[in-house]
Amino acid sequence: MQITDKPLPNQLDKLIINANIATFSQDCGYQPNDDSHNEYGAVTQAAIGIADGKIVWIGNSEIAEQCSQANVEMTDIQGRWVTAGLIDCHTHLVYAGNRSNEFEARLNGASYTDIAQAGGGILSTVKSTRDADEDELYRQSEKRLKALMSEGVTSIEIKSGYGLNLATEEKMLRVAKKLGEDYGITVKKTYLAAYIAKVCEWLPILHKKGLVDAVDGFIEAIAFNLEQITKVFDTATALGIPVKLHSEQLTDMGGSELVAKYKGLSSDHLEQLGEAAIKQMAKSHTVAVLLPGAFYTLRDETVPPIELLRKHQVAMAVSTDCNPGTSPVTSLLLMMNMACTLFDLTPEEALAGVTRNS
Repeated sequence: MQITDKPLPNQLDKLIINANIATFSQDCGYQPNDDSHNEYGAVTQAAIGIADGKIVWIGNSEIAEQCSQANVEMTDIQGRWVTAGLIDCHTHLVYAGNRSNEFEARLNGASYTDIAQAGGGILSTVKSTRDADEDELYRQSEKRLKALMSEGVTSIEIKSGYGLNLATEEKMLRVAKKLGEDYGITVKKTYLAAYIAKVCEWLPILHKKGLVDAVDGFIEAIAFNLEQITKVFDTATALGIPVKLHSEQLTDMGGSELVAKYKGLSSDHLEQLGEAAIKQMAKSHTVAVLLPGAFYTLRDETVPPIELLRKHQVAMAVSTDCNPGTSPVTSLLLMMNMACTLFDLTPEEALAGVTRNS
């Protein structure tokens, strides 16, 4: 971010004065592993000039206050903070149905198996998502997107995965794409692998239609193993699609080391993450995505290894994991708070986790 002492440009529409700007820019002294760095890459007593909806000037507030241009809307925000638009980098936002009753069932001692046998669990969401037509799926998902946008989210990742057949997976990804187009928000569409054999057949079809920006998987004793996920990653890599992974949530099965091998975008959850995998993530610049909503809902007791991630300088992101079962959350600000209170992130790390690192 370039801060200037040059005069204001002509034909501004708006001026924001007396702002504190969290730039997270090294040009402004941001060095996350240096205790003496300029926190947030902060620029204080700053002003922002806007023309045609775009930031065209950032400088000293004293210069801005001398503006004599006619028809410029000047807003004094009295020392409040200005940040980049927030990014929710891990969501399952497009789905139909409601599983809130499962929360009470878990509190009353029901296991995942008990819930599934009673007609709940992920297969309940699969059925509801399959049954909903595209318009209804859009309407239900739109409400969740609007809630996130109301808190400043301007970019979001949305996964498929509740279809388990090609038609429904494609429907989910089309809805995700349309939400982005209709609301002017950046939507990254992720194909979440389900049936391994079919994934390798379906992925080229969906990619050709412009519906896949990344490929995700879930490695766990109750899901897929390293060999299966490797096949998915090989298929994605051959198509030039980046990969990411749900890993080390319940057990350490080597998922983070695998995604690092493929120079993946991120490894997500990570409660059981070990130091060897963290070292590999650091080398591959794979981001550690923390999901405190799922941790809280499942009443987990094992916290992701934050100190080791800091030690090895692995970038940490924070996300809602918005989904109907384990994290029915549409507040990224709440997740920032939980990342601090449950995982001991600093407020600076939490904000970086929904901007710079996402």
